[in-house]
Amino acid sequence: MDEFNEAMFKTKVDNIFVKLFTSIMKGNLDDVKHFINSNVESKYQAYIDTLTKNNERQMYDELNVKNTRILNRREVEDKEVVEVEIISRYMDYVIDMDTGETIKGDDTRRIEKRNILVFEKNNNTKDIKLVRKCPGCGASISVNTNGKCEYCGTVYNLEDYDYILTDIQTF
Repeated sequence: MDEFNEAMFKTKVDNIFVKLFTSIMKGNLDDVKHFINSNVESKYQAYIDTLTKNNERQMYDELNVKNTRILNRREVEDKEVVEVEIISRYMDYVIDMDTGETIKGDDTRRIEKRNILVFEKNNNTKDIKLVRKCPGCGASISVNTNGKCEYCGTVYNLEDYDYILTDIQTF
């Protein structure tokens, strides 16, 4: 395992978590696709599709991360795997898109949830500093803001460079 900055990693994890939940509220995973693997993307896209079909929107108002703790960090085959616990707080409810009325959940108080996230990074990753240009058209791009090129629509394969979210469970 290479040099690991725990504080920077926790900040990255918090940001990815908030981006994922914000993307669910927006009904569009584009801003987070490059931080998650295809299984996580499929899971949340299916949820968004069900909401859209029912003319509903998931809301996570006042979303914040209360605490982030690394549970385990280990080598598995050719990858580094990091398990993280996030204690989050938010109002968790679903609204009707036409009326804006709450149809499920509670929009009056925040609840606390325990989330277990699993991140993986290939051992032979490339230098992340090299990811400043779109592989599709060569335009400058900010991977932390949005992994999708605004010019040609190419989505970065961040898996070649950094940690990606491979699983998330909420309790």
